[in-house]
Amino acid sequence: MWDAQTVDMVIRRTFVAAVAVLVLVVPALGQDAPRSPTPKPSPLPGRLVDVARGLEHPWGLAFLPDGRMLVTERAGRLRMVSRNGELSQPLSGVPEVRAGGQGGLLDVAPSPRFAQDRLVYLSFSEPGPGGAGVAVARGRLGERGLEDTRVIWRQEPKVGTSIHWGSRLVFRPDGTLFVTLGDRNSREYVQDLATTIGKIVRLNADGTVPRDNPFVGREGVRHEIWSYGHRNVQAAALDARGDLWTVEHGARGGDELNHPQPGRNYGWPVISYGIEYWGGKIGEGTAKAGMEQPVYYWDPVIAPSGATFYTGGAFPDWRGDLLVGSLTPGGLVRLRIAEGRVTDETRYSIDGDRVRDVRQGPDGLIYLLTDHAKGRIVRLDNR
Repeated sequence: MWDAQTVDMVIRRTFVAAVAVLVLVVPALGQDAPRSPTPKPSPLPGRLVDVARGLEHPWGLAFLPDGRMLVTERAGRLRMVSRNGELSQPLSGVPEVRAGGQGGLLDVAPSPRFAQDRLVYLSFSEPGPGGAGVAVARGRLGERGLEDTRVIWRQEPKVGTSIHWGSRLVFRPDGTLFVTLGDRNSREYVQDLATTIGKIVRLNADGTVPRDNPFVGREGVRHEIWSYGHRNVQAAALDARGDLWTVEHGARGGDELNHPQPGRNYGWPVISYGIEYWGGKIGEGTAKAGMEQPVYYWDPVIAPSGATFYTGGAFPDWRGDLLVGSLTPGGLVRLRIAEGRVTDETRYSIDGDRVRDVRQGPDGLIYLLTDHAKGRIVRLDNR
């Protein structure tokens, strides 16, 4: 049998061990998703080279098969950028946009079959009864601009606000198109499946609904919806398997990395890791049954816009990583993801600029759009 001193020692050690376990476990129980450690900026693995200047709040960038670029300006202009950085005059054939606030001409994406059909897709804020809403148009690229441009899909309902458009365009390998849609600061619609506000939708290339979408056949629900409960998704990209990843703006805190799955509810505005800009609580907390947790979140925010998974050879240490543009504090955020989790985050300053979009060029280098009245296209070059 143990003597009294031995019993006392065992009790003390057991108590210390239990406290240690509680210290580790309690924070994990109170925090449902991993939070960014807010790392300080690291040196870039290359130099920044100006490709083009003089763009007014550029928003979306896309490469054509021959290496030329299409770039949108929020005020309503679409321009071509040559391989040596020469800016064209505004191209014709762009639909009427409601430019104001955060709205205007937004993303651009060439058709996956561009070499055969020469189709270009645009997302933009479209005026109409009730205010404005995101719309998607496509036209055939000719010598001077887009020809036979027509709207193939419209967000409903239109509302009178001028913020939170979302609006990234991402084609899947099967030729279907994801369109990300913000909450338009109209939270009452986000959980309502009869609207497309605060949703991600999936369309066929002609704007019709794919038959295997998650809500097809369900009455009272918009059949183009892929996922819902989103606040303002301005960064979206496909991984090597062709799966969609998104990064969306939170309020004050609570920017989220998500891996949207068909039919799932991502919680806004019922759950959030952010708070109101004036300091009040949002919704019911950070978790609720039936609502998905983010893969990762930021507080303070990065204000995400634009993203790509890097697959090139110019920066081999980055291969497979997700690159995300930051508007606040600005720069580039690199996420290493393994088995569905963020295992590392690195940040880089881009001359102190706000980064609106991030793309990988055919040369394997990284191209960035800066969001300013005199914005530019910048290349991260290691040559």
